Amino acid sequence: MTASQSEKTIAAISTAQAPGGIGIVRISGPRARAIADKVFRGAHGKTLAQAAGYTALYGHIETPEHVRVDQAIALMFAAPASFTGEDVVELSCHGGLTVMKQVLRLVLDAGAETAGPGEFTRRAYLNGKMDLAKAESVMALISAQGDQAARIAAAGLQGALSKRIGKIRDKLVATAAHLSAWADYPEEEIPELDPVMLGAGLSDVQEELDELLLQFDTGRVIREGVDTVIAGRPNVGKSTLMNLLSGCERSIVTQYAGTTRDIVEETVLLGGVALRLADTAGLRETEDPVEQIGVEKARERFCHAELVFAVFDSSQELSPDDLSLIDALAEVPKIAVVNKDDLAPKINLAYIKDHFQQIVSLSAKAGTGLKELEQAVGEVLHTGNFDPSQGVLMTERQRDAAQRARAGVEEALEALGGGVTLDAVTVLMEDAISDLLELTGERVTDAVVDSVFAHFCVGK
Repeated sequence: MTASQSEKTIAAISTAQAPGGIGIVRISGPRARAIADKVFRGAHGKTLAQAAGYTALYGHIETPEHVRVDQAIALMFAAPASFTGEDVVELSCHGGLTVMKQVLRLVLDAGAETAGPGEFTRRAYLNGKMDLAKAESVMALISAQGDQAARIAAAGLQGALSKRIGKIRDKLVATAAHLSAWADYPEEEIPELDPVMLGAGLSDVQEELDELLLQFDTGRVIREGVDTVIAGRPNVGKSTLMNLLSGCERSIVTQYAGTTRDIVEETVLLGGVALRLADTAGLRETEDPVEQIGVEKARERFCHAELVFAVFDSSQELSPDDLSLIDALAEVPKIAVVNKDDLAPKINLAYIKDHFQQIVSLSAKAGTGLKELEQAVGEVLHTGNFDPSQGVLMTERQRDAAQRARAGVEEALEALGGGVTLDAVTVLMEDAISDLLELTGERVTDAVVDSVFAHFCVGK
């Protein structure tokens, strides 16, 4: 943090921009106490300048003209034992938008400056309260769409990813240090590393980075959700399945074919994964021009989907439209949903099994089979046995740094196998180490830091 930045005291509303029971204006910086004392009056005359860290004072907010704005509780966090590492005051008032804006305006008029996106967390990072990977976990936790996503972010905030990266980095550092010492101080008789052992060590690091990168896609699915299409011919129960997963009547259900003509969308959680569901028109040949448009939209949608629930009617034989759908989904991640399993079966299940790895029999109308569908989703998306606590790459920035580190280790292995001098191998290893240091923010440019915190919300 530059000297001018460290001298600034910043403030922002840190609760949601919506009415609530409580709203918080956060103030951080060297003048946090003095500024808060200009707008806050303690009930017993005690000031924040006199308060110890982790102290709560009850009182009220007032204008310079001594007009009371609201009751308030002031929480004092003294540097360096605060979130940002600076003096921090949090003014908790009633959570009306007008009240909170009034309080913030008074704080700014008293000498604070408006905080930028993520500026409180940025100060925590710059003051050594957390590394960059942990800082990115803060925003991931705020935006988490389900339990699994929240667990990934919480693990990152607790340092799981940083520790995992640190272990990989430490292996490279120890080996590179040994090679450098051997090359720079020959008189010390430092033993030369066996090339076979060196290669084995680098291969282990490469495998660890490969595993980390492979888990990125699974983590992304959990964090961001999956575009999921419900497809099938008319009257197989697509809309009933949509309503079952949504927990409400989201799609119109009738016995008449062609009821759904446009795409109906809803986001649901299934097994901790957010599915952005799209209930599409029934796939069939039709002369109705409006329905034709819906069918074409459906085909276009499922061809680009990340997951398709292909719905079939268990009580009927496979139709040409069913077979056409099966052929169209040859290269698409999919689950066969054999609906109406409470009726006498007529479907050729063997044919379905030949074309789908995951098959779920259920009755959308009766509400049975959801657990089996949840398990099938976990298998297809590789989220079933995923452990969010182990530390996962969460952003494209982190993924890019890990990929560059992996490429550096691969080059070092190729150089070692090609008979290149150990000095050159050491340089390649040091490049990989730099990439890992960038991932955690221990060696990073201001431009990268600016980019990370630009995605944060104001007040955090």
